[in-house]
Amino acid sequence: MNTEEIKNKIEELETQMSSPTFWADKNRAQSVIKEISELKDKLEGFSKYDKKDVILNIFAGAGGDDAEDFVRILYEMYSKFFEKNNFSQKIINENKSDSGGYRSLSIEAKGKNAYGILKKESGVHRLVRISPFNANAKRHTSFAMVEFLPLIEDKNDFAIPKEDLEVSFARSSGPGGQNVNKRDTAVRLTHIPTNISVHVESERSQEANREKAEGMIKGKIIKILEEQKKENLGELSISKTTDNEWGSQIRSYVFQPYQMIKDHRTGVEIRDLDKVLKSGEIDEFISAERLL
Repeated sequence: MNTEEIKNKIEELETQMSSPTFWADKNRAQSVIKEISELKDKLEGFSKYDKKDVILNIFAGAGGDDAEDFVRILYEMYSKFFEKNNFSQKIINENKSDSGGYRSLSIEAKGKNAYGILKKESGVHRLVRISPFNANAKRHTSFAMVEFLPLIEDKNDFAIPKEDLEVSFARSSGPGGQNVNKRDTAVRLTHIPTNISVHVESERSQEANREKAEGMIKGKIIKILEEQKKENLGELSISKTTDNEWGSQIRSYVFQPYQMIKDHRTGVEIRDLDKVLKSGEIDEFISAERLL
């Protein structure tokens, strides 16, 4: 729908609301009100999912121990941002490395308009520094993939046919008490048409982990639909979902030979590393991203 069509649709629905019998069918009335809200958000440039909470996934790329340590650095940066903005946060899956970093990490964060604020932080991040893991103290470049997804908890928000999902179970390695240690509560869920797969082990039961995993699958698909500017699952271009976009980084974090964090899309540069990485002060980057 173009802008004029959206305006006309809003006007049509608001005319329905003015009818004396509008509330005779409460379910229909609530549906109309929800549709008006979504259309107004769309008119203002908001996705219908921008008000959702988020799942943050961070994956180590090329760079060995440094890449895994970079995942830790980025997690601490975003964790501080969550704290600063009064977002609640919880690790839902972690794959720790022997060096003290993470091969991958998934965090659930809840706060006002979380997905709308953070979704454009998704992409490849690049770290340049003297490697603490290199005995020759050589400069090293490593990469990590950041992915922000809308947290889908309402089953009516987005439907996936059951036959498109493949589920497997495993014993959880994370916290959760005696129940987690004795039963196969961890869940791996795969969306067969796109080969998108997620692993969740944060909850105490298979059912709860499966629900969270399905929400993550939906979030991944929704993000791809947004990027491809599609409206429903049938329009999804599967070829685009099977490639990890490691080709070009969105932001560089340079520790040596100078200190600077630069966003390559917006040109924003910050030279105070601690302000960004230790205090989570990424608001300048986020503000500029809104213009993309």
